[in-house]
Amino acid sequence: MLKAQTMTTSTSVLPQVNGVVLSYPNEALTTETLRQRACAELLRQAAIEAGLLAADDPLPLGGAMTEAASSAIEALLDRELHIPEPSDEALRRHHAAQRGRYAVGERVQLRHVLFAVTPGVDVNALRQRAEACLLDVRCASTGGEDRFAAAAASTSNCPSGADGGALGWLTTDDCAPEFAREIFGKPEVGVLPRLVHSRFGLHVVEVKARQPGLDPAFETVKSAVAQGLRQQAFATALRQYLQLLAGAAKLTGVDLEAAESPLVQ
Repeated sequence: MLKAQTMTTSTSVLPQVNGVVLSYPNEALTTETLRQRACAELLRQAAIEAGLLAADDPLPLGGAMTEAASSAIEALLDRELHIPEPSDEALRRHHAAQRGRYAVGERVQLRHVLFAVTPGVDVNALRQRAEACLLDVRCASTGGEDRFAAAAASTSNCPSGADGGALGWLTTDDCAPEFAREIFGKPEVGVLPRLVHSRFGLHVVEVKARQPGLDPAFETVKSAVAQGLRQQAFATALRQYLQLLAGAAKLTGVDLEAAESPLVQ
């Protein structure tokens, strides 16, 4: 088990990793932010254990670690994670299955209802509200009142709610990457049958129209395809490594098993 570093505290219910407190009651953290802090602390302690970071490295303050700790974690991951280089066959197979993702100039006309994830928000309750909204607008009849616009006006945490949730015509460059991955390169039109997750929160999304982009040849986008596969492989390897560290650590008040993407940012 990783050696623990401790902080003096008057309560044992604060979230901790091997005795290191992750947050205090005066900090209103989202569940995902708490998980990110836990993952970062697991890696920091592993760097100390590996001799890459001094044992007296200052504890993170408000989730912010030292430059030395950040550099040591990078060195640790370089040593521990083995990322295979994708073969030409794998690149071509991925490109063939995801051609739409590499289209140039694709545009979509969107509306959305944003349920923002803010510090202290009950994420489970927020998700239930978002799912109820999604069900409501999907079940609404096509005639009569515009239920989507009404939901956006009354519920959305985005200024676009005043305009019925309309975002206009967007390209991938206009969106957060995780949002764009759920929208672009797909044939769907209408209210999407799922919530779209982004760094801003949960979105109920309606695709009003699509304008397809140009489909470049494989050789033109080969480097982008390779980079995408490397990132996927890195994320998978990091997730597995963190699971190993978590299994050998004493965790209090934080659940990494339920994390959709237990990665540090």
